Amino acid sequence: MTDQTLLHSHTPPFASITLNRPKQRNAMNFQMVDELIAAFDSLKDRDDIRAVVLSGAGGHFCSGGDIGDLQAAAGMSEAEQDAVVSRLDLLLRTVNQSPQVVVARIEGAALGGGFGLVCVSDIAISSTTASFGLPEARLGLAPAIIAPYVVQRVGLTRARIMMLTGVRFDGVSAHEYGIVHEVCPPEVLDVALDAVLNEVRQCSPSALRACKQLLFTSVTQSLDDSLAFRARTLNHLRQSDEGQEGMTAFMQSRPPNWAKA
Repeated sequence: MTDQTLLHSHTPPFASITLNRPKQRNAMNFQMVDELIAAFDSLKDRDDIRAVVLSGAGGHFCSGGDIGDLQAAAGMSEAEQDAVVSRLDLLLRTVNQSPQVVVARIEGAALGGGFGLVCVSDIAISSTTASFGLPEARLGLAPAIIAPYVVQRVGLTRARIMMLTGVRFDGVSAHEYGIVHEVCPPEVLDVALDAVLNEVRQCSPSALRACKQLLFTSVTQSLDDSLAFRARTLNHLRQSDEGQEGMTAFMQSRPPNWAKA
């Protein structure tokens, strides 16, 4: 399927979503934001999809927000501007809370809003030569909507220097800062991606969804408040067909059936 700003395909157990504005280094305009929300929404109930690969066409991940759209928004009414901002916020929440594992494949520019997309991915794999940064202050702006996700990803101390200088850094530094999980030369980026997807393939589809829920419950609720949910999750999985299959496969020293998908 081809949209005006995206390419996406589904080959269970994986799906791919590719930002497709290569002439603009995949800068996010308002339409791309809406299409990304729709693309992730279309996958959330797909039990056959375990991971979504998010990447960019033409050698870049995403260079941030489209400056033309940002300038045009200045002429909107306050209500219209609030609606535009809320859509970007919804996009970040949608990607962050996707029931599937979101794997970001990063090369070229990952700036501003593109940096934000990296920060809401579950697993990020970067080329050594990728370029990361938060240049908003150098444009007279601020990374207001992505800021919470940046701080969660890198911590307050590191976020301060990134936001207050607009400094750019490569994939090696992004790995050192904890923004990306794997870094490799550009020519083996797809090899590294396939290796990560193979690891995801070994995991039960139901268990992956449960882990995503547990991650957010663990950071938003106290131990006492989350205990009942955590216990129910474990008990449900233990009694489920996939749980029984996983434990049986382990005891029989064989791959579980879902690893063959």
